[in-house]
Amino acid sequence: MSQTVDDIKPSYPLFRTPEYKENLAKKRDTVEEAHTPERLAQVFQWTTTEEYKELNFKREALTINPAKACQPLGAVLCALGFEKTLPYVHGSQGCVAYFRSYFNRHFKEPIACVSDSMTEDAAVFGGQKNMFDGLENALALYKPEMIAVSTTCMAEVIGDDLSSFITNAKKEGHIPDALPVPFAHTPSFVGSHTTGWDNMFEGIIRFFSLNVMDSKKVGSNGKLNIVPGFETYLGNYRVIHRMLDEMGVAHSMLCDPTEVLDTPADGEYRMYAGGTTQAEIKDAPNAIDTLMLQPWQLPKTKKHVELVWNQPATHINIPMGLEWTDDFLMKVSELSGKPIPASLAKERGRLVDMMTDSHAWLHGKKFALYGDADYVLGMVKFLLELGAEPTDILCNQANKRWKKELEGILAASPYGKLATVHTGADLWHFRSLMFTNKPDFMIGNSYGKFIQRDTLHKGKEFEVPLIRIGFPIFDRHHLHRMTTLGYEGAMYILTTLVNAVLERLDEETRGMGTTDYNYDLVR
Repeated sequence: MSQTVDDIKPSYPLFRTPEYKENLAKKRDTVEEAHTPERLAQVFQWTTTEEYKELNFKREALTINPAKACQPLGAVLCALGFEKTLPYVHGSQGCVAYFRSYFNRHFKEPIACVSDSMTEDAAVFGGQKNMFDGLENALALYKPEMIAVSTTCMAEVIGDDLSSFITNAKKEGHIPDALPVPFAHTPSFVGSHTTGWDNMFEGIIRFFSLNVMDSKKVGSNGKLNIVPGFETYLGNYRVIHRMLDEMGVAHSMLCDPTEVLDTPADGEYRMYAGGTTQAEIKDAPNAIDTLMLQPWQLPKTKKHVELVWNQPATHINIPMGLEWTDDFLMKVSELSGKPIPASLAKERGRLVDMMTDSHAWLHGKKFALYGDADYVLGMVKFLLELGAEPTDILCNQANKRWKKELEGILAASPYGKLATVHTGADLWHFRSLMFTNKPDFMIGNSYGKFIQRDTLHKGKEFEVPLIRIGFPIFDRHHLHRMTTLGYEGAMYILTTLVNAVLERLDEETRGMGTTDYNYDLVR
């Protein structure tokens, strides 16, 4: 082949060299038994029609690219946010390889997570022996101070009892009795990654607080608890810390994986870096209140905080955009008694100035979007504040109450009249909508690039460009370090949106003497 040590090519343009083109053509002609290009073109055109969309939305027994991941993936992210904690998945090795590679591709960091490698015999006889060996080996090899156990489909289908297995492992001396081993049942065939995060977090706080509440008193430590939920923008943890620090509000971020997912390259590998300490978890019931930044995705956590910790679990919306960041800071001020400082008021003013500067370019632009429940709510709210017009809004894992809430937000704005909310739908549904109800842009994770490619394949005038905000982002670097919460996050989102609009305008006005009437240097 044409690769040499002096001339290493990536897959593109390597696969476009003559020998690879010849090999790929031979494979297509002799092995693939593919349909003719004419037939492919015919079927493709049909899948872009209104007729096909109606059939597509009648699907009941098939999901195609569901715009979600599975529960244990969320449980692993949750576990990574606690100090010296090893995520442990009771299930097959392949599942854990998937979780680790998924996060590795997004964060560009090594991800610590172990499996007890259940195989066929465990599926028949149960996985207790696997857990005995797995817990013992994990402690000996990686020396965590806490092991957080979740499950995969196999363990859930056969009904493995994590509580009994962990208790028996301690009784038989495989791990010390004092080692914290919280757990959560996280079956992959129901819920999503956000459900798994909620289940694992509730499992951890249950472990540390369920039987010790007699010594706790709400408000005695003078702190606020912040629960981030399934959050993959590392800047969001930092911006919440910064805003509360500027207010002088004592707080605990209950689950903070920023250090383990963003460690420096200084020659030292840190399997465990930062994270919420066990002392903070034990002290959390003594806080004034617990604020959940993703309230729609944390029902089990909310229930535990209310019923076990006896805290009000005051409702807030995700602090995205202008108004909901205002609401968040005012609620923090009300609960803590601390005033909002001039520094945050000035930051707010800068955001308003940015919104004014960019209003002419975003006003009336149409955006379709998909993602997790709270993120979608926050993004839609901010789009309306910008004068943009949401069109089709998709969240696979959302209930009727969430849909009613979002429809109420849309109805309250003159810019929300064109929007349709889709729950329980997948990205193949979304693809149909991009053809039949073409917006100017779509907002979502990396998987949207395939939809953009398909719309472009029909013709340049049908293309719907993708703006990458969400999870996962595999095909761009360092976006996971950005911020989407608070005034700072709103500035990032606004900058991303308006520059996507201007980049598109440049692309459409490059024709010399034909379309370049607006190809100027001042926007």
